[in-house]
Amino acid sequence: MNAELGELSDNAHLTLEARYLRRDASGRIVETPRDMFERVARSVARAEQRYADSAATVDYWRGRFAEQMMRGRFLPNSPTLMNAGRRLGMLSACFVLPVPDSIEGIFESVKNAARIQQAGGGTGFSFDLLRPTGDTISTSGGRTSGPISFWRVFSEATHAIQQGAFRRGANMGMMSLNHPDVLKFITAKNAPGRFENFNISVKVTEKQWRLLQEQPDDAHVVTNPRTGRSYHLPRWLAGADYALDDLRPVADGGTECLTRREVWEMLTAAAWNTAEPGVCFIDRVNADNPTPRLGRIEATNPCGEQPLLDYEACNLASIDVAKFIRSGALDEAAFRATVRLGVRFCDDVIDVNNYITDAIAERCHGNRKIGLGVMGLADAMYEFDIRYDSDEGLAFARRVADVLTDEAFNASETLAGERGCFPNYSGSVWDERGREMRNAAVTTIAPTGTLSILAGCTGGIEPAYALAFDRHVLQGRKLREVNRPLKRYAERRGLWSESVAARLAEGAALSELPGFTADDAARFVTAHDVSPEWHVRMQATFQEYIDGAISKTINMPRDATVTDVREVYALAHHLGCKGITVYRDGCREGQPMAAGRKGRCPRCGGPIADEAACSRCPRCGGTLCP
Repeated sequence: MNAELGELSDNAHLTLEARYLRRDASGRIVETPRDMFERVARSVARAEQRYADSAATVDYWRGRFAEQMMRGRFLPNSPTLMNAGRRLGMLSACFVLPVPDSIEGIFESVKNAARIQQAGGGTGFSFDLLRPTGDTISTSGGRTSGPISFWRVFSEATHAIQQGAFRRGANMGMMSLNHPDVLKFITAKNAPGRFENFNISVKVTEKQWRLLQEQPDDAHVVTNPRTGRSYHLPRWLAGADYALDDLRPVADGGTECLTRREVWEMLTAAAWNTAEPGVCFIDRVNADNPTPRLGRIEATNPCGEQPLLDYEACNLASIDVAKFIRSGALDEAAFRATVRLGVRFCDDVIDVNNYITDAIAERCHGNRKIGLGVMGLADAMYEFDIRYDSDEGLAFARRVADVLTDEAFNASETLAGERGCFPNYSGSVWDERGREMRNAAVTTIAPTGTLSILAGCTGGIEPAYALAFDRHVLQGRKLREVNRPLKRYAERRGLWSESVAARLAEGAALSELPGFTADDAARFVTAHDVSPEWHVRMQATFQEYIDGAISKTINMPRDATVTDVREVYALAHHLGCKGITVYRDGCREGQPMAAGRKGRCPRCGGPIADEAACSRCPRCGGTLCP
């Protein structure tokens, strides 16, 4: 099949040249975008040899995979584009590694994380098992320096390998609300420049949430993971460099100790100030754990959309919804066909993937998790004249999510009939439901930061951050990025010109420009036109259907208060979200960039430090995961 290469923007070409296209030993680019897509399709389709009865079948799927990628309808995660058919061969984006309470175990995970990140993957960790600061070390009789010091080791390792990696290293760090060092964790990123290659989230159980609502003024309880002993946190600890001996045993009472409300206020104040930590409703995550007999899920990938067991990885892919609009309607038949192809592609990736370690390979082949999602949602709404923050917008999102998940589950079930269920199927949630599945998990909504540049669409399920902006690229070049549906709409009405693009890029509102109306501005809403409540409602709507989780930024206005942040967290819990991340406009302004190492946000073109990958852009708050 000789697929036609879709229209690639100048920014897409430059992104491909900078990160994806193969180079020779001298650094010269030796493949075209078409070559790249053919390379990926050919490599992934090799898996079909295990199941196909003829070479023609393998070639058929190679052609289908290449066609959908070239047309920008479907794109796999960046490591697949970078590494398929090449030496490293590591194709997954998302990994979770354990952090056991031993020097040997900690540094084994540091080593594995470095190898994963060198190949372009992102890693998530839970620090719950690490004994608190000042706890006893039985082998030496000394005292431990605590989780934050070992967290710093992971961060420095990520920083050290960035120069030789395909893309900037990215991590997620998580800690339970009842860990004795939780106050240190909550405030760890308050100082600019600390742990910039980590996103962080605090895990909250349903019991902790209930107690916070029903008995907020009782003393907050923390538990030493090594001994199981429980403590209260004296009020003077807030902001202090404390140790285990400073805590008060629960048996001594909770007078002058921090209450649940006060700890929660510290968490939300930090999120208001720096956009972190986020919150993970960990029991909600485990309610959707498809293989609970293998253990609890304790961490996610760097952007939070893929909860994973220890030593588990997942390969993701996304479909541009906006490319399935035909004659003013969503072509559901074509969309479903691409969903089926996407599931097959991702399942094939599992068979040809190099998982870096035997433990990861065993877990991934046992569960065969994939994460198929969508991008271009806001573009599709623009085309349909549907306002993002409206009941009509939620209804459209619900239909997209329903069709995506329904067809993805059907496709996985069909593959199970052809190839067999995932090996850990027995005793899984799918086994209990009596539904044979090839993959333990199937759908996910990723941020698609760089993929959306290649596809020329809005990222994930986010609204557009801006309708036009200037993107600064290599060699000091500046390229203007313009929202495609807006440009087509304006051209049809004879309103488009380069001056319109320039005014929008300078920050003008659409309604301020000649010929555009208030109705136009209401149609082409951007991220900061959408209230935090509607951001949460959009995330929750998709979560009703997605069996993984959702990467979504809850944009908040500059004048939002800490109380507003708490209300957003409460709404997210009430509506069934698995996690929540807020970004208050301007909350990171003034933070210094890494000297001599400035890059640009793939969403808004604003400056970012290289070390801030999979963190929050200081201009738009978008999740950065190139």
